Order: sequence, then structure tokens, then C-alpha cells
Amino acid sequence: QVQLVESGGGLVQPGGSLRLSCSASGSLFSIYNMAWYRQAPGKQRELVATITNSGSTDYADSVKGRFTISRDNAKNTVYLQMNRLQPADTGVYYCKVPGTSYWGQGTQVTVSS
Repeated sequence: QVQLVESGGGLVQPGGSLRLSCSASGSLFSIYNMAWYRQAPGKQRELVATITNSGSTDYADSVKGRFTISRDNAKNTVYLQMNRLQPADTGVYYCKVPGTSYWGQGTQVTVSS
């Protein structure tokens, strides 16, 4: 069982930045691929970014060039740096271990003036 805890969400103006963190329990974090998802009000949850256990990354087209996923295996933590935020980025952001049922509880991101 892996427990994931997200943090770092909040209210930010358009054009602003936030950095989300997801801390994982256990000793196997370094072998997991990790992902960030988000769910906007009234919409399905969508994949935002992934990072493999070797550090390869991939992004949804809507966030390419603005978001950066990274990981610190020594801290059992995956990050999502979000720059040039837009109102369309509003939603609850979740981290997940792909291919498993391990989800965090989510952190709210609201982009509004």
C-alpha cells in the first residue's frame, strides 16, 4: 500500500505560478513511474504529466511549455511546477502511481482574477 499526499494548491491570478508536491510513503518510490492528473468542475479527470522512474517526462498538449514535472527520490516526492497559469487550469490536482489504484486526495488549484 502506498499513501500519496498532495500539497501546494491555492488561489493564483492568471499568469501566476504554483508548485505542487506529492509525497509518497514506503521505500519503493524510486521504482515507480508517477503521474499528475487534474479534474475541472463538471469534467472528467485528465492526465497532465508523467515521469518515469528514470526521469523521462511527458505532458498533455495543453500544458506543454508551461508545466514541469520532476521528482526527488531521496524525498519520496514528485513535483509539478506550473507557470503561466490560465483559468482553464483550475481544478483538483491528483498524483497517481500509473497502473495501480494509488491516488492522492487531491489539492485544489484555482486560477482567477
